[in-house]
Amino acid sequence: MRIGELSRRTGVSPRSLRYYEEQGLLASVRSEAGQRHYSEVDVQRVSLIRRLFDAGLSSRVIATVLPCVDVPGDLGIAEETFAAMTRERDRLDADIAHLVATRDALDVLIKANSRYRAELSTAPVTRSA
Repeated sequence: MRIGELSRRTGVSPRSLRYYEEQGLLASVRSEAGQRHYSEVDVQRVSLIRRLFDAGLSSRVIATVLPCVDVPGDLGIAEETFAAMTRERDRLDADIAHLVATRDALDVLIKANSRYRAELSTAPVTRSA
């Protein structure tokens, strides 16, 4: 199938599919005219790549994880994949901790603003002459 068909079947734009190829996440066979052709297996691969991106993984991390799918049963690749996924989880944990701290700081500001607005709404209005 050509890139347009793969795009239609996966919901991924042709531009993204070309990006996946540039990053080494997806491969196509070229026709004599230079058109990209994909197999049925590539539909599943693109779906997996999308799920990995949706999970917040970068193309670099995905490139590290995909060999585990391509070469099942290779302990070395499985170990590298495990290490990459663990690093990524640790990065996400750090991001979450930062977001929680930011949210907590914002909560303090919201409470202070709420008190200030309450004070303004009950304060007598003074007008200058």
